[in-house]
Amino acid sequence: MIGRIWAIALNTFREAVRIRVLYGILVLVIGANLMTLVLGQLATNEEARVTRDVGLAGISLFGSLTALFLGVFLLYTEVQRRTIHAIVSKPIERWEFVIGKYLGMALVLSVLVAVFAVAMTGMLTWQGFGVSSAIIKALLMSWMEVLTVAAIAIFFSSFSTPFLSGIFALALWVIGRVTPDLEAAARDASPAISWTTKITLQIVPDLHLFAVSGRSVEGVHVSVHGDFVSWGYVGLASVHGLGWIIGLLALSALLFHRRDFV
Repeated sequence: MIGRIWAIALNTFREAVRIRVLYGILVLVIGANLMTLVLGQLATNEEARVTRDVGLAGISLFGSLTALFLGVFLLYTEVQRRTIHAIVSKPIERWEFVIGKYLGMALVLSVLVAVFAVAMTGMLTWQGFGVSSAIIKALLMSWMEVLTVAAIAIFFSSFSTPFLSGIFALALWVIGRVTPDLEAAARDASPAISWTTKITLQIVPDLHLFAVSGRSVEGVHVSVHGDFVSWGYVGLASVHGLGWIIGLLALSALLFHRRDFV
């Protein structure tokens, strides 16, 4: 079983690295990090702050968009090309195929996040600033956010078209990033809207937990430029993301198992 899943994961990795869009995203992220040199000069004595903010924002934004793109298209491509018929006719379970696809995407996304992180930390080092533990924590949480977004995308791709899957997954990503703002707005709304918002937020991955810099956590302001969250928080946020990943993959496998490819 592990061998079959790993074979699918490696094949997915090879398929994904051939997509030219990924190289365009790499160029954008590296270019954004280089742009921090100019922005840092415009903001006097704020070079490190600009580099950290732009670097982490680039990882979260471009990493999540890449996860959406891969999650939406890689699984559907197998159905569209009808290669899925040859795959499911072999001694392999459909849930193994889904898990293998996700692991392959996770490998690609992990490499991308690593490249983004190296570009940012290299820029900080070149500017004469060190890489603090806060940066390492923020990078780990950004990586977990990207993996969670990939699970969201593959969930919708397991039963829908790329267009609809992309819309649904993008909507969940946006909602998940602004959950504190939606909760605050719901307090001043009518009871019906307030309850609807609360119920909706309970079934949406709470992605803002992975991007808390500049926000308050348990009444304390945290920032990668100063006092940041503890390693305990990073662990709990990672467990939260892992729980969503496992749950979404289980649902994806169930829906894909019941899907008719005729």
